[in-house]
Amino acid sequence: MPLLSPRNNGRMAQSAAGSRNSQLYTVEVGDTRFQILKRYQNLKPIGSGAQGIVCSALDTVTNHQVAIKKLSRPFQNVTHAKRAYREFKLMKLVSHKNIIGLLNAFTPQKTLDEFSDVYLVMELMDANLCQVIQVTGLDLDHERISYLMYQCLCGIKHLHKAGIIHRDLKPSNIVVKTDCTLKILDFGLARSTGTSFMMTPYVVTRYYRAPEVILGMGYKENVDIWSIGCIMGEIIRGAVLFPGSDHIDQWNKIIG
Repeated sequence: MPLLSPRNNGRMAQSAAGSRNSQLYTVEVGDTRFQILKRYQNLKPIGSGAQGIVCSALDTVTNHQVAIKKLSRPFQNVTHAKRAYREFKLMKLVSHKNIIGLLNAFTPQKTLDEFSDVYLVMELMDANLCQVIQVTGLDLDHERISYLMYQCLCGIKHLHKAGIIHRDLKPSNIVVKTDCTLKILDFGLARSTGTSFMMTPYVVTRYYRAPEVILGMGYKENVDIWSIGCIMGEIIRGAVLFPGSDHIDQWNKIIG
């Protein structure tokens, strides 16, 4: 077979780029511009955080509702790039009914030099635990609380068996459906338990930090269990268990 001429190569590249562009469209969601695949329609904002903004959408190919997360400037520095990579890698590799599943991932850019945006498509849940606590107050009964905590522990046990510490468990990183099914998400701060150097103490939202994290000591998987205990206490009380204003006050709240 004869080699393609440079002219033909150029035509093929233009054709591929044109085909790719025809699969995308741009939509404004609040103050954020989404450039996404046309299969995802009816975008509506459902949450935002340090890692990016999340929208619900209809996947017209499967006819299912999904959640689409646009990572916020994932390559502005090494730290952001590592968090984006961890989240993508762990969601791709870890498969468990109590851990959010990655359905698709894509970028609208066509070359490595232009590469700047990452979109993660995930299962859509009804609410996070933070919203549940705010809405229900103290109305959750023992059976529902037990079932939620059981699922949370099952998901974390699976991560720990795979050698992964989540390191940022909090109510807003745990999502549920109306039937009480639960999934853990947001793996931007997750780390392998095999990490040999001293891991940073600036992980886990302050209210859910274990004592060894607050004190800057070495830590292992059990920091996730502490976080789950704090979350359980918050669900039962309807309020944060240890609401420290800074790391010193956090420590005093725990030992007080």
